[in-house]
Amino acid sequence: MFRIWLIAKDEWRYWRRSHLAMTVLMIAVVLAIASVVVTFSTVSLAAHQRAHLQSQAEQKFVEQPDRHPHRMVHYGHYLFRTPPPLGRLDPGVDAYTGTAIFLEGHRQNGATFSGQQHSAGLNWLSALSPAFVMQILTPLLLIVMGFGVMTREREAGTFDFLKIQGVSPLMLTIGKGVALAGAGFAVLIPVAVGALITLFYGSSILSVSAFVFSYALYVGFWCALVLLVSTLSRSHVGSFSALIIVWVVTCLVLPRIATNTAVVTVHSPSKLETDFAVLQKLREMGDGHNANDPAFKALKDNLLAKYNVDSVDELPVNFKGIVAQKSEADLTDVLNDFAEQKMEEGVAQAKVARQFGWLSPAIAIQTASMKLAGTDLENYQRFLREAEAVRFAFVQSLNKLHAEGLSYADDVNKYQSHETLQKAKVSANNWQVLSDFHFVPLPAAERFAGSIQALLQLFVLWLVVSIGVVLAGRRQ
Repeated sequence: MFRIWLIAKDEWRYWRRSHLAMTVLMIAVVLAIASVVVTFSTVSLAAHQRAHLQSQAEQKFVEQPDRHPHRMVHYGHYLFRTPPPLGRLDPGVDAYTGTAIFLEGHRQNGATFSGQQHSAGLNWLSALSPAFVMQILTPLLLIVMGFGVMTREREAGTFDFLKIQGVSPLMLTIGKGVALAGAGFAVLIPVAVGALITLFYGSSILSVSAFVFSYALYVGFWCALVLLVSTLSRSHVGSFSALIIVWVVTCLVLPRIATNTAVVTVHSPSKLETDFAVLQKLREMGDGHNANDPAFKALKDNLLAKYNVDSVDELPVNFKGIVAQKSEADLTDVLNDFAEQKMEEGVAQAKVARQFGWLSPAIAIQTASMKLAGTDLENYQRFLREAEAVRFAFVQSLNKLHAEGLSYADDVNKYQSHETLQKAKVSANNWQVLSDFHFVPLPAAERFAGSIQALLQLFVLWLVVSIGVVLAGRRQ
């Protein structure tokens, strides 16, 4: 063990003498620290702003004056998705999926105000989140610092001399690996500290521990891979070229191939096709704004029979409000069916892409990181489902008020005069129909369970490469 420590110490001494190695390491550490500070501040500010906007939207809704209930259905309400604590380190899909949804009757709107919608096409280059630094830039650091750790000894002729001194090839390899791991973990430390700070924002110990462990596995994989290639290569040039090719393929090419394969494998209709299919389905239903629509004849007959009256004017409830309730329920069923189908297709595509994590550690760490942070596709879909539940609840509450708090006669005659228009309004005290909304991701245990496959992919890749390092070290 002492000799391994001496080998690692000597490697660090060599790096300190090499301006290139230390410059690259310092740049990587500074980038890691800067990305943690900047992303942490940016996401924290966004979280505060969204919480404020959510409170403001609820306040504006309840402050509306006396109105017709259906006017409030179309006045609508906004919901904002507050980023989870670990989203301060890995924003995930947040920049692409939108952060707010406008809720209104008869429609399911998509999330809007995404970062990519309001930025230039090269915005991703400046979005140096801690996740991006660890997933893409840290492997480059390890390649630049470690591509010659073994080939240098062989080219300088010191390899045989070390053997004579009693240093086995495997011991030399392990010592070099310890030194290389030190460089990788130096970049990981700021991210780990940032993850610990998120505990004060509500993160669980399980999520934080698994999050840091996943990146430690990722760094370990690249350390082992750099060692393996450097051990097997005969020259600096061959080692560096091979490692750069592996980095390009695993970090840049395979993620694109995975995405394209998922799109081809799991077909998903375009938004335009889906919109036409929804419209065609809705045409088969009645118009909820027209109580005389033939589609509601059975509803009308049932109500007349139930209350034993001859016309809707004699009903103890407002027939137009009943029609609005029925129409909204039927319409929501149709919209939910299409929405669930679309979300299932998205998850199926994501599962296909994630299988490439067995080949690319970058895909595996991206999946594990987003799932543990609560910024993956499934948590975004959770937000959409919760938003729809809020939309349906508040719209149906207003439709119920329409049916029970406003007479049918006042409703149908509201445009006869100013007086009748005023009679067709209800008190603003009835606008207390919104429930407090604060989005939270899936529980920590469920997020950890969802990340197990990605963690297993990282572990298997690290194990395979580590075994290769041991075997290559013994054969030197």
